[in-house]
Amino acid sequence: MRTVFVLFDSLNRAALGAYGGSAIATPNFDRFAKRSMTFDRHYTGSLPCMPARRDMHTGRLNFMHRPWGPLEPFDNSFAQLLSQNGVYSHIVSDHLHYFENGGTGYVNAFDSWDFIRGQEYDPIKVMTQPPVERLREKFDQRHYPMGDLPSEGNVTRGNSDAQAWRRSRHAINTLFMEDEQDYPTAKCFKKAFEFLDINNNSDDWFLQLECFDPHEPFTAPARFRAAYDSGYNGKILDWPIYEKVTNSAEEVAEIRANYAALVAMCDEYFGQLLDWFDREDAWADTALILTTDHGYLLGEHEWWAKNKMPYYEEISHIPMMIWHPGMDDKAGTHCQSLTQTPDLMPTILDFYNVEIPKEVTAHSLKPLLNGDKNGRESAILGMFAGPICATDGRYTYYRFPDELNGAPLPAYTVMPSHLASAFSIEELKSAELVAPFDFTKGAPVMRYTLNPDIGETGVACVANWGEGSCLFDLESDPKQETPIDDPAIIDRLNQCIIDHLTQHNAPEEVFAHYGLEKLRLAASA
Repeated sequence: MRTVFVLFDSLNRAALGAYGGSAIATPNFDRFAKRSMTFDRHYTGSLPCMPARRDMHTGRLNFMHRPWGPLEPFDNSFAQLLSQNGVYSHIVSDHLHYFENGGTGYVNAFDSWDFIRGQEYDPIKVMTQPPVERLREKFDQRHYPMGDLPSEGNVTRGNSDAQAWRRSRHAINTLFMEDEQDYPTAKCFKKAFEFLDINNNSDDWFLQLECFDPHEPFTAPARFRAAYDSGYNGKILDWPIYEKVTNSAEEVAEIRANYAALVAMCDEYFGQLLDWFDREDAWADTALILTTDHGYLLGEHEWWAKNKMPYYEEISHIPMMIWHPGMDDKAGTHCQSLTQTPDLMPTILDFYNVEIPKEVTAHSLKPLLNGDKNGRESAILGMFAGPICATDGRYTYYRFPDELNGAPLPAYTVMPSHLASAFSIEELKSAELVAPFDFTKGAPVMRYTLNPDIGETGVACVANWGEGSCLFDLESDPKQETPIDDPAIIDRLNQCIIDHLTQHNAPEEVFAHYGLEKLRLAASA
């Protein structure tokens, strides 16, 4: 048994023709849909990037215990479990967040890895004194606020505004991306094909091919960009700030065109992988999984990006397609069962007949590939301290905290790291050793009070919303434009939230934070 797991970042479901998209040509994603099973009701779990990957590794939600952070020492990682059972695991990725403080442990869980440099603010080349004025002339300050960078001398992390520093580094990267083969996605696929060709005659391996594209910045090679030329003639706009839309119609069209070009690039390179499967007849003995971690708002709901607003369908309802050898009779079919990101972990273990640990709460998808059921009737998803979304595939309900003032929740971890830094001294001073959870294998953990201003929590979403909990009927309102009031459905989905939180041994503070204590007591009475 062999598996290739292709994970793109921020690949919108609506961008793919297989899901009804028409604005972007995706012939290869659509070609795979004709060979595989397409999952129509597949949702995220913990958000955003790194929490989603912890879900994938461990087969359980984690957003109720901590925000973005490393793999914990007590976590069950599918990559480690495969290795312990004689299955070689390898990852090719350009996802720079794996190599920051908050990404520790994920790639290390694999037997080996290839890291491709140059995505987002990871430098391809180092320029201690970059041509700041030239960059300011080329890039729009609304996406590349480089006004605070030193115009002379060295530009360092320590003497620059954090956002200006990060975005200037991508601007510098573009100076060295002259040919298509210089782009990280092209390099990722090249490394993947190297692994596949060397190990084509071997069995019992797992390859994760993970591309940061089409995550912002939306920088694509010229031939893809030409196919989606918007006619815009201003400075470069390809990295939206996470905020309300204030752009002109022309600028919105340009940003969307840049995203489209990047999706088109992902589609073409994925097509090269399908060609390899065809050429090597790999369909007979190799599974292929295609999905993403979350979606991205491109002006829908008057917002850019994610994290600062409710997890609308564009963010939470994501694409997934799976091929498994022997499912020829299911090729081209659509699965209507409700699934979500953590389900990938037990599925991968199931592919190799590896025992699924007792701490796993997700559902293997292998029965669905065989035409059976998987036992999931509801799902919850969210960001730490943000609203909790519950869905049954028909309705989506966003349960906001009773207090909408951004009050923080305590975090539980033994790996005190934020996205790009360790916890602050003040956060570390708040540490308390507390009793184990049912998934920490008897190990106690630390409870921390976090700075509410850190960007990787859902606190900003709560503060920006200000309207309280809301319910949408996706059948009559797929764009989630008009909330409805149906007490019976709200009660049912509140109970789903309580059940899932209980199943995940959520801290008591979480039930109190969302006003669920009385509902839980009433249900148990």
